[in-house]
Order: sequence, then C-alpha cells, then structure tokens
Amino acid sequence: MKIALITDTHFGARNDNIAFLDYFEKFYEEIFFPHLDAEGITTIIHLGDIVDRRKYISYVTLRRMKDMFIDQCEKRGIDLHVIIGNHDVPYKNTNEINSMKELFGDTHVNYYWKPETVTLDEFPILLMPWINAQNWDEAINAIDTTPAQVCFGHLDINGAYMDRGNKNVHGMSAKYFEKFDLVCSGHFHHRNKINNIQYLGCPYEMTWIDYQDPKGFHVFDTATRELERIRNPYSMFHKVFYNDDGKQLEEITEFDASMYKDTFVKVIKMNCDNPYWFDLFMDKLFKVNPIHIQVVDDNLNLNLESEEDIMDEAEDTITIMSKYIEQMPENVPKAKLDSLMRSLYNEALSTSI
Repeated sequence: MKIALITDTHFGARNDNIAFLDYFEKFYEEIFFPHLDAEGITTIIHLGDIVDRRKYISYVTLRRMKDMFIDQCEKRGIDLHVIIGNHDVPYKNTNEINSMKELFGDTHVNYYWKPETVTLDEFPILLMPWINAQNWDEAINAIDTTPAQVCFGHLDINGAYMDRGNKNVHGMSAKYFEKFDLVCSGHFHHRNKINNIQYLGCPYEMTWIDYQDPKGFHVFDTATRELERIRNPYSMFHKVFYNDDGKQLEEITEFDASMYKDTFVKVIKMNCDNPYWFDLFMDKLFKVNPIHIQVVDDNLNLNLESEEDIMDEAEDTITIMSKYIEQMPENVPKAKLDSLMRSLYNEALSTSI
C-alpha cells in the first residue's frame, strides 16, 4: 500500500493572500493530485498545520481550501487522515479545540488531536499530534505501548533544523522516538533528518527563507517502508542577477521573463553601465506582472570576478544577523538569541508581502 504524506500546507498563509492561494492551487492541480491519480494512491496522511492562523480562518481561504484539497479528496474517494499541528490549535496547552474539529466535525475527514495507533492495510502506524502540557503523559505512554514501528507526527525535536542553518535548541529529545524504525514529522519547513526522524518539509515556498530550498511531498510504501520524495517544481521566489558588462543590447532585450509571472523577484544589479538597457530589462519584467519586484544594488561585491562569485558571497538578512550574534560576548546565550531572531524574522515575513 502506498500512502501520500503531506504536511504544513498552511492554508491562509501571508494574510490570506490570493496570489499564494493561486500558487498553492497550481501545486495541487498539476503536481499532487495528478501523481496520486497516476499511482492509484487513495490514502493521504497530513502531518499537521493544515491551516495557517491559530485562531481564525477567512471564508475565502476556507472555500479555496475545500475546493483545491478537501473536495478533491472526497471526489476521488481518498481516505484522508489529518494530524493536528501547533498552527491548528488556538491554545498552547491543549489540542482539544482545533481547526479540523471546528470546521469539519464528524465528517469524512479523520483527524487526530490525541495520539492514536491506526492500522492501514494491516500496517500499524502511530499518529502523534502536537505534544503539549495536557497530552504529554498520554503521548509518552502511546510511544511506549504502541506495537507500531513507524510513527508520523508533528514534532518539536531538539537538534533538528527549522530552516537552513537554523538548528532548533529547544523541544523534545530525539531519544523518545528511538524505538521506531522510521519517524516522519511535520512542523519544520526545511527537509532534514536527525537520527531516525525525517522532517518532510512543506510542499511549497511561503517566505524568502524558502528560496532555493526544494519543496514537495512524499509517498510511503508500507510493503517496503521506502519513502519517495516528489518535488514541487514551482517557485514563488526568484533572484535575477543583472550584469550588462560585455553584453550586447540584443542579450538584454531577448531576456525571457515569463517564468516570473505572479512571483516575488529580487533584481540584483551587479553591473549597470547603461541605465537605458536596465530600464528595458525592468520593463520586460514588469510586463509579465510579478507580484512584487525589489531592486538591490550590489555595492559590496564589485571586486568579485564572476556572477557565481557574487551569488556565493551575497548575504541575506538572516545571515547578517547570525554573524552579528556570533560576534557578541561569550556570556550571551547566542544559540537561543539566534533562534529567537530567526523565528521573529520568519514571522514578520509571514505576515507581510
């Protein structure tokens, strides 16, 4: 039996921005459900954070979520299981009130706000929702007593990477899950592994932190216990490096900007000897209607020899912050401060365009 695993869909992300909902829908229409149809997959396990906001959801987002995901599952007769994540609950100390319960109640959607071992095609799997003060004892007991050798959950594991270069310095020890052959988890949007725990990562880009961080979903085979990754080829965030040094006008005017339609674009001016050519270049970009364009003058790396050198040396905001923190006095809790700043930065990106 093959099971589709998807996590951290965050319907309603970026303040219910319609452009992101359209981007999400493109993934479901062209990548996710076509793959399930082709492979004959009729079971989905969602590993938490199906919605973005913890306390409410807009009617538009709810309608779009039903149209592109919930209704598509029902139309295909898919057996849908949703694990409750931390973005699905309004309170930090209980999962009892959660998005799936309040939105769907006793319908065809199976949701799990308590730990539960389910058997699919005679294969037992422990489903572990967000662990908090109220369900801690129940969660530990479920881990100790389950006959399952595989666990799917929404876990906060100390030592895993929340995003590239940003290691989690709090949360549970991975040792609690040592008994399992495989643990798959949502929560952190960057795909990475710590011991036997595989973070699957989110299916699409939502902030600049996701730039060039491969996204997608997974298929788990209960017979072989193999985990196959299916990439999402569509990107929301792009960097374009402009350099007219040694170029001909035709090379500027023949620039194909079509891939940047409905996306976020950063134009990095490496070398601009001819302002008129740059205006022509920008005009081509604007004509394809990106969501947002930001122009960055690269004045710090003019001594580098090639475009590849500049790309390697370019530092984003989060890297600059981390380097500053690293230079602080030894009595400063650098790891915790770095984690806090990254979390605040990511939250700021998530609530703005």
